[in-house]
Amino acid sequence: MAYQRDLREFVDVLDDRDICSTSHVTPLIVREYLVRLSQRRLALSSIARHLVSVKMFLRYLHVAGIMTEDVASLLETPKKWSTLPHTLRRPQVEALLAAPQPGEPFYARDRAILEMLYATGMRVSEVAGLCLRNLNLDVGYVRCLGKGRKERIVPIGSCAIDAVREYLRNLRPILTESVGHVDAIFVSRTGRPLDRTNIWRLVSKYATAAGIVGPIGPHTLRHCFATHMLEGGADLRIVQELLGHADVSTTQIYTHVDTSRLKSIHQQHHPRQ
Repeated sequence: MAYQRDLREFVDVLDDRDICSTSHVTPLIVREYLVRLSQRRLALSSIARHLVSVKMFLRYLHVAGIMTEDVASLLETPKKWSTLPHTLRRPQVEALLAAPQPGEPFYARDRAILEMLYATGMRVSEVAGLCLRNLNLDVGYVRCLGKGRKERIVPIGSCAIDAVREYLRNLRPILTESVGHVDAIFVSRTGRPLDRTNIWRLVSKYATAAGIVGPIGPHTLRHCFATHMLEGGADLRIVQELLGHADVSTTQIYTHVDTSRLKSIHQQHHPRQ
């Protein structure tokens, strides 16, 4: 239904321009359509979906022989559109990690989840899917099952190790006592595995408690992990491997965020500095 609505809006643009023949449909007409969507203050994701709808329609017309020119191939694809990820400053991250307070019922679990998200840069679904057999706190790593069921090994820092160890020793046995063996590391008050929605709400709750303004979720900590790693001098390829990105171009967006490091490198190495 959404694609049908997108195409109706595109046809409205053609009607406004009195375009009755497919031979008069050009990339400029499509861009005018996108400008109208932008003026309506639609999100980039919505505009991208509209463009995909139009491109599929135009490509069909070309393949069917109704249009002689493949206009769709001349249009920039939504994949090339990107926005800079929202990250937090290091003091904000520290405040978020410190938001769970000792004495709260799920303090150890919630602290362990926050530390794990920031220490590893894992996706929320990956953290929710962590199992005891995937964790080796003595060596300091976790085996993560990512997109496309691809496995990767991610190191864990000492703060996350301490937090997870405390949770596994003191709280998890109590939560799982009534349900028997559960392989998931992070469980709810009933002993069942936490899902991604619960973890999302948990992060949002502690972000509010830490006084952080704006929508904050588990992916924010993933962005912070990548940005702060690059700020600390980590190689882009290493960060790509840790994040589980198939293409380094996906990781490169974080180089746009790390402007302070770029400025420092420029001042250090440019001969006219």
